[in-house]
Amino acid sequence: MISAVVLTKNEEENIEKCLRTLRFCNEIVVIDDNSNDHTRDIAKKLGAEIYKRDMDMDYAAQSNYGMEKAKNKWVLFVDADERISNELADEITEAVGYEGVSGFLLRRIDYMWGKWLTHGEVGSNRFMRLVRKRSGKWVRRVHPRFEIRGKTLNLKNPILHYPHPSVKEFIAKVDKWSTWHALANSEEGKKATISKVVLMPIGHFIRNFILNLGFLDGIRGLIFAFVMSFHSYLAWSKLLLLQRVGAVSFRQRRIQNEAETEF
Repeated sequence: MISAVVLTKNEEENIEKCLRTLRFCNEIVVIDDNSNDHTRDIAKKLGAEIYKRDMDMDYAAQSNYGMEKAKNKWVLFVDADERISNELADEITEAVGYEGVSGFLLRRIDYMWGKWLTHGEVGSNRFMRLVRKRSGKWVRRVHPRFEIRGKTLNLKNPILHYPHPSVKEFIAKVDKWSTWHALANSEEGKKATISKVVLMPIGHFIRNFILNLGFLDGIRGLIFAFVMSFHSYLAWSKLLLLQRVGAVSFRQRRIQNEAETEF
C-alpha cells in the first residue's frame, strides 16, 4: 500500500540507516543522481528498486519521476539523511487507511552537532511528504512544494533529520542550494535588486532566530539562523548575477564550480 521514494547522490554514509527505517513500507524506490560511491550497491542489497537519473538541478522533476515509478497507492517521500521513527511508522500505517484524504503534512526536527533543533525555521515548518498517488505533483526545482488536490491532514510524530555533520558541510550545501534557488526565482519571474540582496537576509534572520524562537536552541540555533540568512544573501546575489550574465553563462559557471569541488 505504501511506496517510499528516496532521492540520492553519494549517500553511502546515510542510505543504509535511512532504508532500514522504511521496512514498514511495501516498496522502496531509490532515484539516484549518478552517485560515484557505493550508494546504489547498498540500496540494492537492502531490496530497493534503483533508478539512475540525472537530477539536473531539479528536485521537483526528480521527485515526480520517483512517484511515477512507485507502484503503490500511497507514496512517502524521504531524504537519505532522514529517519522514520517507529512511532511515525505506526502513525503513517494507520493514516493511509483514512478515507477522503489526499495527503499528510509532517514536521521535521534536525539533529545538528549533538543536539536536536526544535525551534526557528526547523520547528515552524511542515512538509507534504505522504501523498496519495496521482493526487498532485511537485513543483519548483529547489525547496519544492507538492501541489495537491483534496483534503490534507497533519501527522503528529516528526521526521528525524540528520543533516550537516559540520558547519563547513552546511555552508557548502547552502552554496549549492542557493544556485538552484536563484534559477528557481528567475523561472518564477522574480527580480533581484541591491536592496533585496541587503534586506532579505536580515529579514530571514529576524524571522528565523527571533520570531520563530530560534534563540531557544542556543548557539546551534544562532549558527543555523546565520547560515540560512547567508543562503538568502547568496540566492539573491546569484539571481542579480543571473540577470546580468544570462542563464547559459550562469549554468556553465555552476557546472564548472561543481566539477572543481568534486575533484
